[in-house]
Amino acid sequence: MEVSEKKKKEMLWTMILSRKFSDSLVVLCKTEGKIPGMMILSTGQEAVGSGVCAALEFDDVIITNHRSHHHLLAKGADPEKIMAEIYCKQTGCNKGKSGTLHLAVPEINAPCTSTVVGGSLPIAVGRAFAQQYRKETAVTVCFFGDGAADEGSFHEALNLASLWQLPVVFVCENNVYAGAQRYDAHTRVKDVAERAKSYGMPGVIVDGNHAPAVYAATLKARQRALDGGGPTLMECKTYRLRGHGESDPQHYQPKDEIKAWQGKNPISRLGKELVESGVITAAELQEMESKAKDIVAEAVRFAEESPFPEARDALEDLYA
Repeated sequence: MEVSEKKKKEMLWTMILSRKFSDSLVVLCKTEGKIPGMMILSTGQEAVGSGVCAALEFDDVIITNHRSHHHLLAKGADPEKIMAEIYCKQTGCNKGKSGTLHLAVPEINAPCTSTVVGGSLPIAVGRAFAQQYRKETAVTVCFFGDGAADEGSFHEALNLASLWQLPVVFVCENNVYAGAQRYDAHTRVKDVAERAKSYGMPGVIVDGNHAPAVYAATLKARQRALDGGGPTLMECKTYRLRGHGESDPQHYQPKDEIKAWQGKNPISRLGKELVESGVITAAELQEMESKAKDIVAEAVRFAEESPFPEARDALEDLYA
């Protein structure tokens, strides 16, 4: 399908913003006393979040995993509130109670992040069931990695979603590694998408480093779900350019493999495509880079100047 110039520019922008956001965290998390907790980034995978979220409407829900920053930013989350939450500050989107790995942004319909591998899948099925039950004109998108596709929750979720024809799109970000384990070391099936046949749903393989391709596939899957056709399993082939977390030295990833995938950078790829086709100029691309850098710098300033939660705040937002 033909993707509009407006959508391509939108996806390029959210990818640039996400990359600048991640780049800042690479530095910040290595500075003692700045940010608590394990830092897990999506450097190199930005086309998946940007492509998927560009195809969604405001009422659509996303359930994400430990690599959530780019999903949330692409869906429209405030960079300042996300950064403040990563700093565990009171002004964060979760009042400093979630930190970097458990982010929730209800105002953009991103109700939770599950750091349990495969944990997002049954949650997404439950949310999609609620949408179907309430007759909402919306879908739920579930992001997960290739490692999660080998969890029991993956099979249970896809089976039930198919049985009840729920409006959910399962998006597998196959970035080659589950932790330090290569995909072919933990799975005999060549493609995760092949498993869709077992549940009577479409299985789609997408170039996960090309945002317009991800966008087009998501748009089709979303419409199928809204039309009552049930779920779709999308496998986005991509690659994480950094370690599993920022404390991971990547010894298990061949240097030539990393270099090869750096040449498939989704941001420079789409940027080059738009410049060569005359949609934007090289100067405009540079302006986008500078604007994103400024936004992230302001988000860091906001986070660092914000207060930590009061001790009494620990007793708020509790449910019994």
